[in-house]
Amino acid sequence: MTFTNPNDTQPKSISLKENISNINLIVQGQGVFIFKSDKNNCIFYIQDNNETNCLKIEFNKYAVNVTRLPRNEPLVDENNKQGLINKSGAYYWVSLDYQNQRIYAGIGEPRRETHIYSYQFYKKDKIIWELNKTFLRSLTKINIENNSIKPLQMLRDPITFNVPLLVKDTDDLSMYDVARCEFLPSSNLELTARKLYDCISGKNFILDDNNFPDFSKAIEYSIATPGCWCNTTLINKSKEFSKDPNIKETYLRITLGRNNGESPGIPYVMEIWPIGHYSPIHNHGGSHAIIRVLHGSINVNLYPFLCPDKNEIPPFASKDFFKNDITWISPNLNQVHQLKNHETNKNTCITIQCYMYDENNTRHYDYFDYLDGDDKKQQYEPDSDMNFIKFRHKMKQEWENRSWIDSLTCMTKF
Repeated sequence: MTFTNPNDTQPKSISLKENISNINLIVQGQGVFIFKSDKNNCIFYIQDNNETNCLKIEFNKYAVNVTRLPRNEPLVDENNKQGLINKSGAYYWVSLDYQNQRIYAGIGEPRRETHIYSYQFYKKDKIIWELNKTFLRSLTKINIENNSIKPLQMLRDPITFNVPLLVKDTDDLSMYDVARCEFLPSSNLELTARKLYDCISGKNFILDDNNFPDFSKAIEYSIATPGCWCNTTLINKSKEFSKDPNIKETYLRITLGRNNGESPGIPYVMEIWPIGHYSPIHNHGGSHAIIRVLHGSINVNLYPFLCPDKNEIPPFASKDFFKNDITWISPNLNQVHQLKNHETNKNTCITIQCYMYDENNTRHYDYFDYLDGDDKKQQYEPDSDMNFIKFRHKMKQEWENRSWIDSLTCMTKF
């Protein structure tokens, strides 16, 4: 999927009504159509203005079938063995790309990593290439045949490459980085995400500063020491996401600033992940987010959609992030994930997470949906375990009052 200038005035996406039957592409010949279906078969057409030339798209239980009309020419992907799936939360997408003459179709988040169907038009003959390009470029709208499809969204830009998870600042970005598409340039973040990035990416946004150079050590000490605030709070939170106590499925949320009505909960949250601790699989309420690692490292598993049958829906990506790495979430991408500080790590992980709704988001769903211990979807309203200023003072107080023996064991893992 391409990334464009956040100041671009042309809409990048349009939310769709479920009962709409004719949908215009934002740009002729390209875009991503996202939809749901609760039937065993669904069909729609991507047509030109005259409804003469078109692509017939069919999803059934076994495959995705694409046919070029009026030629009645099947566009076959020999590797496609999957179509509609009987899983709660599943949704689907089709990407049309006239420039590269490629069609993708997939399940869940619209990205190449989740595709189940791919077709590349013939490249080797220049005349055929230009004719096919003219055909694809002529396609302007989507016609839905029946009520088997519930339209969700139309995206302007097609799926083109695997989406980079790491953000790099302009001063750190090389031509080699751009050529390999391994990093997302910070300038290509959408405007809302860019605001968050600019707030937390600076060189002075650090944990251990001159006024408290042992801040991270103090947090480790508080986690490891019975009776200290972090240790006690983690124990008290052991049933936060499940009816049965699970100390490993806990982390601390230290909030910065106030809720200004533009984010799910307070927008800036320092999260503390002791070794071996993890979050439930969850989403982020359709908001933008920026995550920076301040201390240690964290593993992130990404899922195509939030499904109660989580053992049957494996993550499509897993990545470790280290100190000062920055990753991102958009309303459409990287939304469903699970974070874990691996048992093999040597340190507590501390991250800064920031959230904000897109400017055109008028719904403001103020919850993160997550899967509990019984694999049931639940709502979690983002809360605060303590304000950052009070927390920092508390950690400094505990650190300064520790005994000499405690100082020898302050790095003991929770």
